[in-house]
Amino acid sequence: MNPELLTRIFWSLAIIIAGGLIFLTANKLILYLAEKRTRPLPGSSVGKPAILYFTTPDCIVCHTIQRPALQQIRSHFGAHLEVIEVDATRQPDMVKDWGVLSVPTTFIIDRQGKPKFVNHGAARAEKLLDQLKRIGF
Repeated sequence: MNPELLTRIFWSLAIIIAGGLIFLTANKLILYLAEKRTRPLPGSSVGKPAILYFTTPDCIVCHTIQRPALQQIRSHFGAHLEVIEVDATRQPDMVKDWGVLSVPTTFIIDRQGKPKFVNHGAARAEKLLDQLKRIGF
């Protein structure tokens, strides 16, 4: 095999692995910082798991993919789960506190009010259901 081709394959794999590690580290950091936030989560009840959903009025993906997925989750769990929607344009302090980088962003919050998962971009209902199961809901 051509040595130049092997070098390119090696560097491509190295970049992919480094990008994955950076993404995982950033998610862990965002969850850690969100857990250390000082402001209480608006509209949340202690003892209930929640999905915290950051959106904006002009976010097309939020309206076409994320919101229907959240409605499906709501209909599945009913009053046992809270879905808290935050307009990122109206609450920039909350965006900063939670480390939101883009919309839609969803956080899965456990019964103790601690964030356990963060999803950057649209998260399908199946993924959210899996994350809720993983926190014991």
